[in-house]
Amino acid sequence: MSGGVRLATARIGDISAVMRVMEAAFDPAYGEAWSTAQLLTLFALPSARVCLAWDGEVPCGFSAARIAGPESELLLLGVDPARRGRGVGRKLIDDWQVWAESEGAEEYFLEMRSDNDAVHLYQSAGFLECGRRPHYYRGSDGVVRDAITMRRR
Repeated sequence: MSGGVRLATARIGDISAVMRVMEAAFDPAYGEAWSTAQLLTLFALPSARVCLAWDGEVPCGFSAARIAGPESELLLLGVDPARRGRGVGRKLIDDWQVWAESEGAEEYFLEMRSDNDAVHLYQSAGFLECGRRPHYYRGSDGVVRDAITMRRR
């Protein structure tokens, strides 16, 4: 990455950039990616934020989160596969927590597919498994996977 990654709160005009990363980052076999319409709902919520990571003029990652009282939930985090392993995901997690704390959050939650390799990223950021939803995700491959809920205080 040239010159490092910069983060910025996404605006409605950035929706196509967020969707480009979404389409690259989420394997369609799992059905986890959101549609443009679903993502647009977040822009209308004062308690939600979408953050976009840029490598120069190229969008390379994003996060979407919301606040509910003293809790914040990471709804989505995606990094372009060509830029994984370079700290973009960690930078987005740190940014989410700084934003959420400034909005009064004291606890941070996320949910993910049990066989998602991102579990290592979340564990390294201090998240621990606090719950499991058996048979929550059904992939197009017919395999049913658990959802893991993770929390950081």
